[in-house]
Amino acid sequence: MSQLRELTPETAATALRAGGLRQDIDTKADLFSRAARHLTAHGANADRRAYFVPGRIEVLGKHTDYCGGHSLVAAVERGICLVAAPREDGQIRIHALDLDDTVHFAWDPELDVPTGSWPNYPMTVARRLARNFPDSCRGGADIAFAGDLPLASGMSSSSALVIATYRALADIEGVEQTSAFAAAVGDELSLAEYLGTHENGQSYGALAGDRGVGTFGGSEDHTAILCSQPDHLGQFSYCPTRRKRHVLVPGGWVFALGVSGVVAEKTGAAQALYNRAALRVRRLVEAWHAAGEGDQVYLADILASAPDAGQRLRAATIDGHGEYGADELELRLRHFEAEEALIDTAATELAAGDLPAFGASVSRSQQWSEQMLGNQVPETVMLAQSARDHGAVAASAFGAGFGGCVWALIDAAAAPEFLPAWAAGYHAGFPDRAAASHFFTSPAGPSAFELRDPTDRPYIGDPDPS
Repeated sequence: MSQLRELTPETAATALRAGGLRQDIDTKADLFSRAARHLTAHGANADRRAYFVPGRIEVLGKHTDYCGGHSLVAAVERGICLVAAPREDGQIRIHALDLDDTVHFAWDPELDVPTGSWPNYPMTVARRLARNFPDSCRGGADIAFAGDLPLASGMSSSSALVIATYRALADIEGVEQTSAFAAAVGDELSLAEYLGTHENGQSYGALAGDRGVGTFGGSEDHTAILCSQPDHLGQFSYCPTRRKRHVLVPGGWVFALGVSGVVAEKTGAAQALYNRAALRVRRLVEAWHAAGEGDQVYLADILASAPDAGQRLRAATIDGHGEYGADELELRLRHFEAEEALIDTAATELAAGDLPAFGASVSRSQQWSEQMLGNQVPETVMLAQSARDHGAVAASAFGAGFGGCVWALIDAAAAPEFLPAWAAGYHAGFPDRAAASHFFTSPAGPSAFELRDPTDRPYIGDPDPS
């Protein structure tokens, strides 16, 4: 199949269904049509490509990915709808329809990128691609996007924008046909790793890094967005990224999502708090090195190196390390050990259809995040507890924390009663958050995909610029 011939609401809806989506098709189709009309109105090339890139639900695995641990994740059926057209002048123009805001810049490996706002993400991608693939990244692109994924909600809208921008620019410039790309990136799992380094700034093999977007995270979000399967949870390990298994969500059960309205934007005020959790892991690894215990790079590898590795690591941090005391480092270590041990058990419980046991495991994870990881706020604590009170079989906050979202696994037939009750209880407890909160359901959805035409006709652009 090829790109769409005409990006109308009707052709977009057909392509979205073909990609595996089931919910809010007409809303997304309208977003794609709006993006195409915007490009047409601004004189963009009629040869275009269109992409749907979902957000993600982190079911279990709080702050484990950058430690080399595991997580249990799914794509959500909400995300970014992006349309792109090639240019020939080396310029990139990106318009955010929801914000009515535009950024315009040239391909430049030293691009000066602003922080604290949405252009940080696509501009960082463009700078990294210009640095890694200078011979390819010369043409440029016109891009317009919108989405139905709540921003700064903890469902990885920022990583979705990174991936959507990468997909458009890489396809337009032929990045994935280069020998440099082929040598470094072999499949979707390694692509997720590479795109994770766009955010954290690390190098990826011979592909040199830069400062990224300013966070110290891993590649869990990118893996969930690129490698999910409909109606399944994916169990992955990281550093390097490996797929362990996909677990079927029992039929008739869906995720309810409660967006707290507490901003969880990783380039905003929460960045220092988010990075603190990652930095404590760095200090644990540094203490291990300083004690001469080994040269492992990731916490998971340290703990797997010997039966007594945990005991030796605790001895190495008995006086703390760097800016963190022994108690802080101990809590961070205990959280990782507990969460990491729980994930495989919980996945097995879900695979067996033992929802009560799965729910109990999830409750333990939520409790540990409150007591040991320390990344919860009163709003997310209340949402998780009230979801269980209203009948959810399992519920937990997820993502970076310090705001954001809570997922709850519910009987799909109960959703019409569950969602209003959950929302009403939250609004009563936190009336100042009511306007910014949002409640909806989603099955575990498909990974990111390009909209394609089953008739195998080339996409010629928007036929109706009105």
